[in-house]
Amino acid sequence: MTFSIVGYDPKEKEWGIAVQSKFLGVGAVVPWAQAGVGVIATQSYANTAYGPLGLELMLQGKSAEETLELLLADDPEKEMRQVGIIDANGNAATFTGGECYNWAGGVTGDYFAAQGNILVDEKTVESMARTFVQAEGTLAERLLAALNAGQEAGGDSRGKQSAALLVVKEKGGYGGLNDRFIDLRVDEHPDPINELIRIHKLQQLYFAPSKRENVVMIKGEMKEEVEHHLQRLGYFNGNFYKSLTAYLHTENFEMREQKEGYIDLEVLDFMKKQA
Repeated sequence: MTFSIVGYDPKEKEWGIAVQSKFLGVGAVVPWAQAGVGVIATQSYANTAYGPLGLELMLQGKSAEETLELLLADDPEKEMRQVGIIDANGNAATFTGGECYNWAGGVTGDYFAAQGNILVDEKTVESMARTFVQAEGTLAERLLAALNAGQEAGGDSRGKQSAALLVVKEKGGYGGLNDRFIDLRVDEHPDPINELIRIHKLQQLYFAPSKRENVVMIKGEMKEEVEHHLQRLGYFNGNFYKSLTAYLHTENFEMREQKEGYIDLEVLDFMKKQA
């Protein structure tokens, strides 16, 4: 009931997965990943033990193919499983058991594996693969583009319900304290992929580093405009910079906070649009 794509960015050293399913909360079942180790999608009567066991095997130095063989060897119901794996070096492997419901299958290429079951037809997987190869941008953006292309090509024959995006990177998590670079889920929604794309844009707004060209000095009309929005939104307390700091911290923009006297234009644009 699911289609997914796992991928690797060798330049940024990121591992990730995007998945959609006619299944409640697919993000709690299918995606497993660890920075420097690899990423696994386990689906179609998913054996969730494949996640931690597979990551442990790759942590020991096993390749994607070796990990897949070892996982399947100990599973008496392997013909009902579907799996996609990328190892630490970006090698890909995919498996579709003979008892998975049609249409079911997968494809691998450089730094990716795409797979799905109970699909309209094979075009979903083919479209995901083609789009991932051709798309530009970050790993997350390419995974989302591929997932969306898969849906447009047919997708899950039973419909849509949930979607998830997981990207891991060494010290990529909040505050640099873990590897969960991006961890987003849409557990129940009539259009889960587009909702996931929308949430990803918000995640980037809040947590991506500011672009140098968007950081400007607060002076003149700019300062008047910022103060106007601080007053309109109920944050102005008479001290401009303390008010701005209170706004940034309350609205969760601490990752976009600049040294005193400067502001990120993307934050200002958000302020303008706030009710």
